[in-house]
Amino acid sequence: MRYRTLPLFLLISLTLSAQNPNLPRVIILGTGGTIAGSGTSSSRAGYTAGKIPVEDLIGGIPAIKEYASVSGEQISSVGSQDMTIAIWQKLDKRINEIIASKEADGIVITHGTDTQEETAFFLNLTVRSSEIPVVLTGSMRPATAISADGPKNLFDAILVAADPKSRGRGVLALFDENILDGRDMIKVNTTKVGAFAALNTGPVGQVYDAKVVYYLHNDRSDLRTPFDLSKVTTMPRVEIVYLYADSPADVIDFWIGKKVDGLVLAGVGNGNMNAATMEAVKRAVAAGIKVVRSTRIPAGRVVLEDEVDDKALGTIASDDHNPQKARILLMLGLTQTKDTAKLQEYFLTY
Repeated sequence: MRYRTLPLFLLISLTLSAQNPNLPRVIILGTGGTIAGSGTSSSRAGYTAGKIPVEDLIGGIPAIKEYASVSGEQISSVGSQDMTIAIWQKLDKRINEIIASKEADGIVITHGTDTQEETAFFLNLTVRSSEIPVVLTGSMRPATAISADGPKNLFDAILVAADPKSRGRGVLALFDENILDGRDMIKVNTTKVGAFAALNTGPVGQVYDAKVVYYLHNDRSDLRTPFDLSKVTTMPRVEIVYLYADSPADVIDFWIGKKVDGLVLAGVGNGNMNAATMEAVKRAVAAGIKVVRSTRIPAGRVVLEDEVDDKALGTIASDDHNPQKARILLMLGLTQTKDTAKLQEYFLTY
């Protein structure tokens, strides 16, 4: 038959386009991580992250061609412990380009789990529109492992990105069949496949039997922020200080000496600190450093002017943002203003 003389890749392309001419278009932006990891043993935990290109990840879920027209781009190939602000900015730029040019109906980002919550929150604050869904996913087991969770997570994430119900919800994440809000998700387990949760709010929806179902809408995730990075070249430097029983003030004084732009305290309880830290914070504020009180506790919020008089101390309460997310919000906030009251407003709004 004549079609047998055509190259195989062209036959596949023609067949798919003929069968699925009107499917939603989803672009996958690969950054590396465990989902693209490769190990020497299928039964051991050891592996190297970011070895498998995004095209091969797509090829591992052939059933997706019934639901979406999928293409891929490689943004980076790193384990997310090596995620950088520069890669965040590259992702942000590419996502906003896709949205502006309407290249796709949905975007999926494959990402390592170590810092996935930080990337999700950063993008939730900087992506300029939520009319095209942006969904992060990854895996806890490398692609070469027994019962790898990456293909199912990727399949479900594409379904979420392709679903019109996902629009207007801010950045989302899909893990272990749960749809999580990018603002609220945190990593809660170091090794289990159900590694992510939103402890203060719960998942906003689920995916099962290739169906996307939503239960909740987070109004604070769909707010358009002032954080446009298109003209930002250098990000402010914000560091995190972890507090504990009898913690000394040395680290805060070290960062004062480095003239950082901001500090986030991973405080005890409701963002509390001991007397030595309190005095160091006063020195930091006097030096013009913005200081946010967050907490090392995984759930709850740091209450403004409750146990600590923030107005008198000159500090900012993180609300329900953990230290790593508070760092991101303060960093982005400082691209817009150095007014403490305005920065506090950001923490109570976004």
